[in-house]
Amino acid sequence: MFNWKKPTVQMLGRWQPWHDGHTELFKRALQQTGQVCIMYRDVAGVDAGKAGQEDNPFDFEEVKSNITKRLETKFKNRFKIVLVPNITNICYGRGVGYKIEEIVLSEEMQKISATKIRAKMRKEGKLT
Repeated sequence: MFNWKKPTVQMLGRWQPWHDGHTELFKRALQQTGQVCIMYRDVAGVDAGKAGQEDNPFDFEEVKSNITKRLETKFKNRFKIVLVPNITNICYGRGVGYKIEEIVLSEEMQKISATKIRAKMRKEGKLT
């Protein structure tokens, strides 16, 4: 059962769409605390405000459904998916009780591109 008081890893992103690289990142994050809060930046249909983040065809319900389909069977009750504003900066003061860290995945996982996935989906008529 997801425990809102327990230490939790945060994953913040657009997830346009959720792919194998995201799943691998989730698995690594999960190892740290046993549960993960996946935050979806509310960017459906708009430019997210950073270079390379202009194409955002999937809304929260689609993203949530895609993530749930990929994770629910194996990781039930170990994650929450939350809608958040289009967060572009994370600021903190001293001694805040958390850290911001990069998890470096394998070269194979880092080569996965949601941009290329969306292009393929458009070519196949699965996305407009």
